[in-house]
Amino acid sequence: MAIISIHWTACLSLEQTKQGHSSLSSVSGSAEASTISTSSRLKYVSLGVLVFQTTSLVLTMRYSRTLHSEGPLYLASSAVVCAELLKIVACVLLVFRDHSFSVRSLNLVLKEEIINRPLLTLKLAIPSGIYTLQNNLLYVALSNLDAATYQVTYQLKILTTALFSVSMLGKRLGIYQWLSLVILMFGIALVQWPTEVTSSTSEKDLTASSQLIGLLAVLVACFSSGFAGVYFEKILKESKQSVWVRNIQLGLFGLIFGFGGVFTYDRERVLENGLFQGYNNVTWSVVALQALGGLVIAAVIKYADNILKGFATSISIILSTLISYFLLDDFDPTSVFFLGAMLVIAATFLYGCERTPALCTGKV
Repeated sequence: MAIISIHWTACLSLEQTKQGHSSLSSVSGSAEASTISTSSRLKYVSLGVLVFQTTSLVLTMRYSRTLHSEGPLYLASSAVVCAELLKIVACVLLVFRDHSFSVRSLNLVLKEEIINRPLLTLKLAIPSGIYTLQNNLLYVALSNLDAATYQVTYQLKILTTALFSVSMLGKRLGIYQWLSLVILMFGIALVQWPTEVTSSTSEKDLTASSQLIGLLAVLVACFSSGFAGVYFEKILKESKQSVWVRNIQLGLFGLIFGFGGVFTYDRERVLENGLFQGYNNVTWSVVALQALGGLVIAAVIKYADNILKGFATSISIILSTLISYFLLDDFDPTSVFFLGAMLVIAATFLYGCERTPALCTGKV
């Protein structure tokens, strides 16, 4: 009886151990599935926000620059300054959250990274000045180009970023990526192919000179975006500090350069009508969208991949084209434009295929 009792007890203990292991495996599997589900949800949420931000920024900026209203038009230079200020505030709040809402920790981090490391801080003056120039150029571009043409042409930044990555970071591009860059150039050339403009489709006709100004502004913005982005990436890889702190440093220099632009080019108008002349709800929407754009990109970089970013860009181009045609009524699409836009969308997808060939070929 004692032997039977011991054997029964051992069997019960073994069964309980198996159940415990099964329970632990179930909990572990459930936690892993929950983590994957959350990550997937954040991926698509961040991409949805990127599509909304990109499309709405282009369209509202275009609308705000062509809106006929009483009084002077708002100053693009002042809008850039306001966007930088709003970005700094948002990044400070994010650093504050990352340090458990401790004011002391926030002060220590900002003092250590910004004040105690002057050389590293000064390095960020270069991309900050270029970003400020780029932001001002985007206002010039959308004052002279319709939203759809701007949106497609601005994808040339993929080419400039790739070339600067190769030259500055020593990256190697695969065959898919080089092919995509060739397709991208052909697509943008078709989008910019000269066509006759009919005056009956828009309130303000786009002349050849204004189109040229808009195109030059986009091209310079693409080169500045590529260089500044790669330079900023290089600095991020050389340091371990969060991207939010680096954005605060960029924003501080951006304020300095931004105010320099205001008082260099718009000083007389500011003295006459104030810094916030011509501001309305649409203008403030543009400022908010431009300020939050960098934060959205950071979230996408963290949670998404190149294929999904290309998908978001493609949706944004399509939405911009449709809304520009049906609502803004300042765009008359042609078959050449659509062919060029499709090539640009295809190139955007193809550029991200090199690192994830399974997604591109359908093999998972």
